[in-house]
Amino acid sequence: MYFDRTAQKLREQMVRFSGELSTGLPKVARRFVAEMIFGIQARGSVRLTEVGRALGERISLKKTEGRLSRQLGRKRLDREIQRRLIEHAAPRIEDDTLLVLDLSDVTKKYAQKMENLAQVRDGSEKELGWGYWTLNIVGANTKGTKIVPLYGRLYSHAVAGHASENEEIREAVGEVAEVVGKRGIWVMDRGGDRRYIFNYLLPNKLRFLIRVRGDRGLRTARGIEPAVDLARSCPMLFCETIVREEAGQERLVHLSCGMRKVRLPGRREELTLVVVKGFGKEPLMILTNLAVRRSRKSIWHVVLSYITRWRIEDVIRFVKQSYRLEDIRCLTYHRLQALMVLVTAAAYFAAVYLGLRMKLRVLASHILRASKRVFGIPDFRLYALADGIRQFLYSQTQGLTKLLELQSTLPVQPSLFGP
Repeated sequence: MYFDRTAQKLREQMVRFSGELSTGLPKVARRFVAEMIFGIQARGSVRLTEVGRALGERISLKKTEGRLSRQLGRKRLDREIQRRLIEHAAPRIEDDTLLVLDLSDVTKKYAQKMENLAQVRDGSEKELGWGYWTLNIVGANTKGTKIVPLYGRLYSHAVAGHASENEEIREAVGEVAEVVGKRGIWVMDRGGDRRYIFNYLLPNKLRFLIRVRGDRGLRTARGIEPAVDLARSCPMLFCETIVREEAGQERLVHLSCGMRKVRLPGRREELTLVVVKGFGKEPLMILTNLAVRRSRKSIWHVVLSYITRWRIEDVIRFVKQSYRLEDIRCLTYHRLQALMVLVTAAAYFAAVYLGLRMKLRVLASHILRASKRVFGIPDFRLYALADGIRQFLYSQTQGLTKLLELQSTLPVQPSLFGP
């Protein structure tokens, strides 16, 4: 009885969330969004056949799959849902929230007929393969307790007329910034160290922390020098010790940190190069337009903010593994893009919508307990949440039919988009 009540509450919240996410869309599209988020959560899969099984309709599975596929191909569905997801997440983005932008991949090793397959670097196998690139933006704080998946896009440079990866990054940043404004601090790895990106962030007064390449030319009073040379000669101001986990083992890492003021060649804005020695042979170099003082607290805040980006890689792995993203089977490019946004919305439901509402805290704790793990629940609880949701919904046979009939009667108040 308890199990059924919890499953019913989960379904109700998914329908409500999908209703908020699809406001303004046609009735058929609103129903489809609810079915997809439910099916992805219930089966932990992006395959339309698995979503169809979760719905348990009284028609053949082939017909259900065909209907879902037709709706997935709806024009501009990915853009509409993505925009609403950003608007839903925006109130949770504060001035000091880190907006971590990460480039990843979806590798389709044996696929041949999928549209616009391109050569990508398989992050897990460390080799070239065929698939698609993904661009993810996740909100976080330095303590790692607040995770907000708010943007997910799949793209391919094999598409006719595709401009560049630079354009993809710039479009993603612009789309999020249009809604959240200048709140948040953009954090990027060396993939963001591009003049094209700096020339967008700086004039728009968007704050950033970007790891720079060693050959990045930076200007000081002595002229233009490679960043790595400036880092090697940078005075270290203090030392810190952190615990880093590698291959399941914890080890102490002794770091020394320093900073120096620099400018980009051809630009007038004063920037700060924060230097960290101890992670590897070469110094870690972080370029930022934040106001950094020559104090331990100020410099260490920059370092911790960048280190948080490494933890966000867990969020990307969570989405891939919990929803089996690399098992994606759609053949057309537009459907693949729409499915990527719906998966991001499913991750947002598990990470944010379910956990932050006071009335759902008890429900969230039930879900965590339902997640059966040999070694208990880890600090990174998204995996446990996803497992728990699937545990409650997997064996349910009633789908969403009755709840979807009531969806139009559920009021969508503006306050639902608030924290």
